[in-house]
Amino acid sequence: MPRFIRWFEEISIADVPLVGGKNASLGEMVRELGGKGVKVPPGFAITADAYSALIEGTVEKRINGILEGLDTHDVAELAKRGTAIRALIRETPLPEAVRAEILEAYRQLSKRAGTADLDVAVRSSATAEDLPDASFAGQQETFLNVRGEADILAACSSCFASLYTDRAISYRVNKGFKHSQVRLSIVVQQMVRSDLGSAGVIFTLDTESGFRDVVFVTSAWGLGENVVSGKVDPDEFLVLKATLKQGKNAILRRKAGAKQFKLIYAGQGTRRTRDVEVSKVDRERLSLSDADVLQLSRWACIIEEHYTARHQRDTPMDIEWGRDGRTGELFILQARPETVQANRKSSELVSYSLDERSKVLATGRAVGALIGAGKARVIASVAELPTFRQGEILVADMTDPDWEPVMKKASAIVTNRGGRTCHAAIISRELGVPCIVGTGDGTAVLKTGQDVTVSCAEGEEGHVYEGLLKFSRSAVDLAGLARPRTKVHCILGNPEQALKTAMMPVDGVGLAREEFIINEYVRVHPMALIHYDRLADAKAKEEIARLTRGYEKDRTAFFVDRLAEGVGMIAGAFYPRPVIVRLSDFKTNEYANLLGGREFEPAEENPMIGFRGASRYYHEKYRDGFRLECLALKRVRDDMGLTNLKIMVPFCRTPDEGRKVIAEMSKHGLRQRENGLEVYVMCEIPSNVIAADLFAQIFDGFSIGSNDLTQLTLGVDRDSAIVSGLFDERLEPVKRILAAAIEGAKKGGRPIGICGQAPSDYPEICRFLVERGIDSISLNPDSVMKGLQTVLEAEKSLGIR
Repeated sequence: MPRFIRWFEEISIADVPLVGGKNASLGEMVRELGGKGVKVPPGFAITADAYSALIEGTVEKRINGILEGLDTHDVAELAKRGTAIRALIRETPLPEAVRAEILEAYRQLSKRAGTADLDVAVRSSATAEDLPDASFAGQQETFLNVRGEADILAACSSCFASLYTDRAISYRVNKGFKHSQVRLSIVVQQMVRSDLGSAGVIFTLDTESGFRDVVFVTSAWGLGENVVSGKVDPDEFLVLKATLKQGKNAILRRKAGAKQFKLIYAGQGTRRTRDVEVSKVDRERLSLSDADVLQLSRWACIIEEHYTARHQRDTPMDIEWGRDGRTGELFILQARPETVQANRKSSELVSYSLDERSKVLATGRAVGALIGAGKARVIASVAELPTFRQGEILVADMTDPDWEPVMKKASAIVTNRGGRTCHAAIISRELGVPCIVGTGDGTAVLKTGQDVTVSCAEGEEGHVYEGLLKFSRSAVDLAGLARPRTKVHCILGNPEQALKTAMMPVDGVGLAREEFIINEYVRVHPMALIHYDRLADAKAKEEIARLTRGYEKDRTAFFVDRLAEGVGMIAGAFYPRPVIVRLSDFKTNEYANLLGGREFEPAEENPMIGFRGASRYYHEKYRDGFRLECLALKRVRDDMGLTNLKIMVPFCRTPDEGRKVIAEMSKHGLRQRENGLEVYVMCEIPSNVIAADLFAQIFDGFSIGSNDLTQLTLGVDRDSAIVSGLFDERLEPVKRILAAAIEGAKKGGRPIGICGQAPSDYPEICRFLVERGIDSISLNPDSVMKGLQTVLEAEKSLGIR
């Protein structure tokens, strides 16, 4: 039996000491998951015994001598010694037995593929990589499009040498590994022609929040190294595991990245691949179809479930994939346990927030949810790394893995390029350093020595602020946290906050606001999309055309797609907990501010009590626009499988209006109580309270909107600065109508909650509602923990257990 070669079919995860993490994982998937449909390109492992045979004796002694007394924080000295070791290993001839076995295996692999000189990928596979507490990903080199016997031998020598890259030496010291503990095996695997297709990375959790119930897929044109290294901003897809397994189109979000370059073949020899610019058309379109996203996600779940069973613990995975552009086939190229979020076992819920704001200097994708501050240092190349000082903000075009020794010194990292799964993002998460990638112009607008604050605590978009701003850190231990009988829900409008908020101790979402999603993600009035050709406002028409590029055949589909994704993101994050989405509740002046809206909205003296809420949905002036809302919500419930979504009708003045809205919804496939669909009514007009028994015959539940109910009870315009002092939910008339609303809903046999601002602002209102027997209280995310405690205290005082 060959001593130095093992085919993938011959190895499993138990063989890490011999073939390293990558090879062992590839063998495990070929042997155990091939029957479940997971495709892995064929290949073989060059064992760690081959590395030992190469360096044993004099070479190993010389390596140890070069490393003796090294301070890895001295970047210049680290680079000098690393270069010397790599040169030593490359110059040492491979032992003849090793050389012969590699060439024989390469010939057999080529013969299987029906070619003389098969193009292969040659990758490192360290014997200590992908351990539960450390990820050696990106530590060593990868060589692509290797073809021919001379080429493969040269690539293997370089691969062995890369066990001593600067970053690998530094990482082992930082993690407490002795250099002699780690040996190198090599992966030799048939290339997938993703240079003609697309490739990327998959995580079986959300990389920012650690949310476990989704699959996160990234994709770009060409070979996947550009995604891994951060050279491009990839497309991103988020898929909900639960409804994926039900056979639903479980894609919660699609986000097109810039995909600036693609890595393609470039002949043989020293320049095996090269970057080329991606065409404008390809940059604007997604690099992966829905069908392929779903297939990759299913495979990712299969892989995760296998490793979870294998390790007998929850094992989220980090997976690389490629799509062959010639055949359209998908392949899994690597799979390893994710080691950052998976190792955060603390039950502590930590959050950061800025206490002040200043001028925004740069924006990009936020990595993590931390805040850092310090002096910026712009680094243009590896040669400048020795100038970096502890606590500075690292600013670069992109961070190569070679930069890792200085990354751990940084208070924050800012790059021009890269996506959420690039190497820089992964390392910054592991180090606990805030990072903003893909700013585009960070190195141009930020100057060395400039005081800046880097905030990743404001959603998916990260901001670099001028100056050293004050910020706060709060932490709550969720272990053993008591839960009240009264349901505590949250109020949410921003889909970007959904996954993080869903990890809070809440029972669901009492109010998901469509208005935020339409304002931020759609921006166009639905009637302007329906009647695009007749728009008179040329400037608005031009901007709508830009936003809806790719939807020229049916611009209304843009509205449906974006609204469905926004609502679906929130419903998916909380699945199967209930999520109540409120139908659009803009006033006419707010609708008019949407692109193209002024041509479809009347000018009203008092929009607050004008053409809003229920009255719009069945009216000829907006009925067609409401249809688009219904189609979006139907997609969320039926296609995405998010049947936890409930619908709430706002500002419904009379029971007859309620019937008309429900009838209108039914026309578009949203049939009350079909497939469990519940329809609630906002209890925000005195008529909703006075005639609660009649509304209870129509709707499945009530939710008090304390803002409007207060202003209509007191006759106070809450937008008027002159009388704003009279607006107070704690006044006796308001408390009486709140109590009457709860009593009326109970008599009608319907549940009632509150989703207005009052409980978030006033703990005494929270206690008052609990005393009156309200079923649920919805709070803003920043008020949840305080409100939860208030509810618990109120229930305790009432003897509720």
